[in-house]
Amino acid sequence: MSIDSISNKNILILAANPKGTTSLRLDQEVRDISESLQRTRYSNHFTLIQRWAVRPRDVQHAILEVNPHIVHFSGHGGGEKGLVFEDEGGNTKFVEAESLASLFELVAEQIACVVLNACYSEVQAEAIAQHIPYVIGMTQAIGDSAALEFAFGFYDALGAGRDVEFAYKWGCNSIQMAGIQEHLTPVLKKSHKMSAPNNNILPKSNKLTSWQHRQLEQEREGLHQQYDLLNEKLRRLRNTIAIETDEAVCFKLEKQIERTQLECKRLDEQLEIINTKLH
Repeated sequence: MSIDSISNKNILILAANPKGTTSLRLDQEVRDISESLQRTRYSNHFTLIQRWAVRPRDVQHAILEVNPHIVHFSGHGGGEKGLVFEDEGGNTKFVEAESLASLFELVAEQIACVVLNACYSEVQAEAIAQHIPYVIGMTQAIGDSAALEFAFGFYDALGAGRDVEFAYKWGCNSIQMAGIQEHLTPVLKKSHKMSAPNNNILPKSNKLTSWQHRQLEQEREGLHQQYDLLNEKLRRLRNTIAIETDEAVCFKLEKQIERTQLECKRLDEQLEIINTKLH
C-alpha cells in the first residue's frame, strides 16, 4: 500500500512512564504535537491517536486498530536493553530492538515513519530502519525541553507539507533556536532496502492549475528578489569585516554574516521546493 495514495495520515502516540522511572512531561509533548498540527496548513490531513501507559501488548493492539502511518514513542530508552514500556503492574518492562524490528517488519507496508523520542534509542531506530523508510532515534540522553522542542518542530514542518527529512532537520533546529545544546542528539535512520525513498508524508499534489502556477511564479520571483538583496548584504558585510580592526565589531559582523547565510540557505530550500512544483 503506497503511503501517497492515502489522503489522511494517522499518527499513533505511544506514551509510557512506568513507576520508578524519572517523571517526563509526556502530556506536554502530546499537547505540543497536537497544537503544532492544528495550526498548520495541512492539519486536516492528520489524525492524532493517543495511547498512554502502554504495555508491549498494547503496542501491538494499537497498531492493528489504528493502522498508523506515523508511530511516535514518547518515554524512556535503555540503550541495548531496549525501550521502556510497562508491565501489568505499571513497572518497567524493556522491549529489545530485535523484538521491535520484528513487529515493524509485519506492518512495513503501512508505516512510513517511526519517531522514538526517548533517551539512547538509536539502537532501536537502527533495527527498525531495516523495515521502515524513516526512523528517528536519540544517540544519547535527551532532556525534557529538547525532546519537546524537537517534537513540536518536527510535526510543525510535517503539517506545513514538508517531507520527513526536512521535518527532522527542522526539529533539530528548533532545539537550537531554543538555546539548548542537544540538537545533534536526534538522528535519522533510513531503510537500507529503499533505493530512492519518497519521504513526503502528504499525498502528491495533482497537476497545478494555471492560477496556482502563476501564484508559485510570483512567489518565486519575490524569493529571488529577497535572495539578491541578502547576497548584496553579504557582500557589504564581507567587505566591511575585511577592513575592520576592532575585534568586538568584527565579532558582531561575523554573527550578522552567519545569520544572513542561514537566511540565504532557507530561501534556497524554498526556491528548490517551488521549482520542483513548477516542473
